Amino acid sequence: MVRNIHSSGPGPSQRQLRVGELIRRVMSDVLNRGEVHDPDLQSTSITVGEVSVSPDLKIATVYVMPLGGGDVAAAIAALARNKGELRHRVAKEMALKYAPDLRFRADETFDRLDETRRLFSDEKVQRDLKADDED
Repeated sequence: MVRNIHSSGPGPSQRQLRVGELIRRVMSDVLNRGEVHDPDLQSTSITVGEVSVSPDLKIATVYVMPLGGGDVAAAIAALARNKGELRHRVAKEMALKYAPDLRFRADETFDRLDETRRLFSDEKVQRDLKADDED
């Protein structure tokens, strides 16, 4: 039976996840080694939290955050300025038919984590959790 490759399933495919993780590793290594010759990127430590890839693997959205809570907008602008060189480095390290177009976004995972912790520490939520445990 032939699988429908254009299926809009519940989430990303295994290939998308695998390629996204490989791009994340390559981006982290390139930024960590300082291979991009931009003073703004070399003076800032940038964490690559996640990379999501489009179903056709032609667009990769890279979620980044400066280490220590630096200026996110400046880091994204510096990455966008050097997108061509970063894309070249990713293509060089990976065996893909097309080098994906890189798009950079702020990683808001930590903000959502803080909000979740705040919600769980709320006294109304604690009361509801205790009521569920007693049942």
